[in-house]
Amino acid sequence: MDRPRVAIFDFACCEGCQLQIVNLEEEILDLVDVVQMVEWREAMSEQSREYDIVLIEGSITRLEDEKRLEIIRTRAKTLIALGACATIGGINKLKNNFEMQDVKKYVYGKSADMPHLDTYPTKAVDEVVKVDYKVHGCPMDKNEFSYIIRCLLTGKRPEIPDYPVCVECKAKGNPCLWDYGQVCMGPVIRAGCGARCPSGGFRCFSCRGYVDNANVAAAKDVMQKHNLSVDMLKSKMVLFGTGQGPTNE
Repeated sequence: MDRPRVAIFDFACCEGCQLQIVNLEEEILDLVDVVQMVEWREAMSEQSREYDIVLIEGSITRLEDEKRLEIIRTRAKTLIALGACATIGGINKLKNNFEMQDVKKYVYGKSADMPHLDTYPTKAVDEVVKVDYKVHGCPMDKNEFSYIIRCLLTGKRPEIPDYPVCVECKAKGNPCLWDYGQVCMGPVIRAGCGARCPSGGFRCFSCRGYVDNANVAAAKDVMQKHNLSVDMLKSKMVLFGTGQGPTNE
């Protein structure tokens, strides 16, 4: 069997998720042995027009990038969104809370009207094209990435957690950060990271996006139990949750 042709493309992002691939170190050599890398700007100059698996990092912020993504999708058998910017729009979506012209002036000053700096409200990859799989997180978890790729290469469907981070926290025996005055997003955010931030003493920042049926009511109950306002919870949702349903509830 021919090795699957794999390509990696990036849009508006810091490219931290691609760095996570490099951080696989020796394991990446095992993956390279069973796939054929045909395009990856960070690692090679070669290009291709046919792909079995495409990995997309970054959100879509320009019309020209949207068109480029649509072309890539037509050439890819399987498309994977890589990291928070690609899966939910990431921090880039914060700008959607403001007028685009105001955003451009604030960021670029006198150069705001230059054609190459034109922008529109940020979109996640699946708001433009069909996405087959998502590797969540900011940055993505390298072990989850490896798991998903290996599943695809062996013909298995990867199982992505659809339960909240609180489940992982409790399994680890972590103290609840709500009891320490932190507004943690764990009750409504998708697990799979091993509760990395709460395990380190920091609240969940919601970079993996909401579980499919986020129990917002339960999160509100927790807020009320600790005599905190729902508006405070909503203010924490905005960082990674702009444009996602529960943010508006």
